[in-house]
Parts: sequence; C-alpha cells; structure tokens
Amino acid sequence: MRRRQFIGLLGGAAAWPVAARAQQGERMRRIGVLNTGDDAEGQERSVVFAQALKQLGWIDGLNLRIDVRYATADNVHRHAAELLALAPDVLVAATGTATAAPLLQATRTVPIVFVSVIDPVGAGFVASLARPGGNATGFTVYEYGMSGKWLELLKEIAPRVTRAAVLRDPAVASGIGQFGAVQAVAPALGVELSPIDVRDAGEIEHSVAAFARFPNSGLIVTGSPLAGVHRELIVMLALRHKLPAVYFRRLFVNDGGLISYGPDFLEQHRQAAGYVDRILKGEKPAEMPVQAPTKYELVINLKTARALGLEIPPTLLARADEVIE
Repeated sequence: MRRRQFIGLLGGAAAWPVAARAQQGERMRRIGVLNTGDDAEGQERSVVFAQALKQLGWIDGLNLRIDVRYATADNVHRHAAELLALAPDVLVAATGTATAAPLLQATRTVPIVFVSVIDPVGAGFVASLARPGGNATGFTVYEYGMSGKWLELLKEIAPRVTRAAVLRDPAVASGIGQFGAVQAVAPALGVELSPIDVRDAGEIEHSVAAFARFPNSGLIVTGSPLAGVHRELIVMLALRHKLPAVYFRRLFVNDGGLISYGPDFLEQHRQAAGYVDRILKGEKPAEMPVQAPTKYELVINLKTARALGLEIPPTLLARADEVIE
C-alpha cells in the first residue's frame, strides 16, 4: 500500500524538446556513471537520473552521452578507470562510498557528483560540507543525529525491547558515528546496546545468534556498504531469532525485514542530475555544498510484524509512507 507514488519518470516529457533544441548547437557532453548492482534497483536509479537530466534539457544520444558501468567489489576499480578513459565531463558515483572512493582514487581533476555517501568529510572526499574544496560534491545519505530515530522506532514497534544489537561497520567513520548517535538516546529509552561488527557473514551469524539467546532483544542495522552486501543474511537471521529489527533502507523491508527509516534514495538521484546540469554549465564542485537528504521514508512490513507477534500502533501506521501487506 504505497503512500508516496513513484513520480517523475514521465514528468516534463512535453517540455524537454524545447530545451533540447536550445542546446543542439553545443558539443556532445559525456557523463560516466559508476553503479553497483545491475538489478531492478540499479536500473531504476539509472532511469530516474536520465529522466531528471532530460527535464533539464540533456538528452542521452542528442546532446549528451551517458556511459554506465555496473561494478562489483572485485572490478569496481577497473570500471572506474574505464569511465575515466572515456574523457567524461562529469563522473557520477551512484552508490555511495563503494563507488565514490574508486572514482576519487582514479582522478582528482574530473568533476565528480556522489550520491548516498554517509560521511564524505570523514572519508576524505571533501574538505567540508559547505565548501567541498576539491573535484567532488554531492549528497549525503544520513545526518548522524537521525540515527537515534532507529532506536525510537524499535521501542515504538516493540515496547518490551530492553536490549538492542547495533550492526555497524567499525572500519569506517560512519559506523562509529551512527553507533554513537544511537548510544546517545539509549539511556532515556531504557535500552542496553551491544555493537556487532559486519565484517563477514560468519561473524554476523555467530554474533546475532549469541545475542538473541536473551529475551526482550531487538536489532538495529546502520547504514554501510557491508550491511547491503549481507542484506539477505541479516534479514533471515532477524526472522529466525524472532528479533524485531529496524533497517536503514527499504530494500531490507522488501526482502522481509520489519521496518525501515531512511532517505528517499531515488530523490537523491533526481537531485544529482541538477548538480550535473550545473557543472556542465560551468560551476565548480569545489564551491557547490554537499547536501543532506530532504525526504525520508518510513516503510513497514505487516506480514513480518504478524510473524513476530507484534501489533503495529495505529499512529505508526498512519505515519508510514508504505505498508507492505
């Protein structure tokens, strides 16, 4: 039951030919897009991005060439080098740090627009959010303070929870920052926290099983590339051990997770098209501030709630952007 309909793919179709004709005298520009996951979600990101560019007058095959590479952890650096060899005007890191880091290692001169990076300052991608200072700018996926909302939602959906495991990647600054934000609200909610590292599948499975032996336990999955890699395992473990769990993005809920709260990732790709447009028109990434999310979405899986014996409060259902029946 969707509360926010997917919009924008057809919007502006009548307006773009005018803008396109205005730019036909210009040279063909080139964009390289580095993506991970050649799946339905990856394809949807690409469509949304291309449609947003079209509404700004940039038409793939007319005045613009968009080169897309779908990479894995094993070949992402090769694909980054391939895109750079095509002499793009702008590079787009479409899936967070996993793609932003290889592109920035490949070039410190070609403009880069990144999407869904958790902590670009901590990662060394930009000097500051207000003035990036280098060849990269873009969109962050979280402000650390909102991480406390995950624990608040866990208590709201499962009031008996007094212990929560927090899955995080301790090897990156964002893993530490998100855990710290959850820690800050835990005493007021009467919840004891236990960090669980997401380095590999075996460690995750062993740690979750050990934690789940105690009653009144819940789970919070913070944002990281590794959490995404182990998404199916994490959702399966939460269901197997009857752990109410809050996730950082809706993909987990689509796969059977209980509840997610996080940015609208597709909206960020629409916004990224605006930044690409500005760079193609002469603006410098160094002077374009990194932007935080403007839209967050709450998604609840009622089937999973019933399997866990949970009754979702009507007030929470009313706030949800989507409820999966």
